[in-house]
Amino acid sequence: MPLPKDSMFFGFAARMTEEQRIYVDSIFDNQITFVNAKAGTGKTTLAVAVARMIGKPLVYVISPVEEKRMGFLPGDLKAKESVYFTPLEDALYEIGEDPRKVIYDKENVEAQKRGDVWVYPKSHVYVRGTNVKGKTVIISEAQNFTRGELKKVLTRLHDDCRVIVEGHSEQCDLPDPKKSGFIPYLEHFRNEPYANVCELTVNFRGKLAQHADALTW
Repeated sequence: MPLPKDSMFFGFAARMTEEQRIYVDSIFDNQITFVNAKAGTGKTTLAVAVARMIGKPLVYVISPVEEKRMGFLPGDLKAKESVYFTPLEDALYEIGEDPRKVIYDKENVEAQKRGDVWVYPKSHVYVRGTNVKGKTVIISEAQNFTRGELKKVLTRLHDDCRVIVEGHSEQCDLPDPKKSGFIPYLEHFRNEPYANVCELTVNFRGKLAQHADALTW
């Protein structure tokens, strides 16, 4: 079912554009939603807000573009990946959640005991061989996943998961953008009855960001 009409939706309901409302309703209504969204459109914040309302644990998957460097960065796994999780942390603050309390950290035993933890960020590098059941899954910056990397993630997911694949087709950081799996997988799922494809086109950061995003090559 779509977002209830009487829901305040963390204060976003009255401010959402029609595109954003379609996106939010799609996440509620479909097993998998693809969104091709310009920068500053609120795609991550809205997806995290829906995940909170759905109530399932959230798995937030990122792609470190230079995968081979992950093993050489200083620190443990958390330190290696943390630089990629800023959008997630910002989104959590937007909905009134403290990332320090709700994001899984093996050292934060007390938060786990209290049941505060519901967010599990990870790199696609470490998902092979895993099974993901009963979760909401956000695949972030999907334009930076190759076809093989997206296949690796999507084939880990069981049918009781709710999936959001968010990306911006014009901002690919791969050395060869033609290897991106985002648009190929978006089109691959487009006509499936359990899938939906959305677009977000309004950049709310302002005229500077809007004008910068308008340049294509």
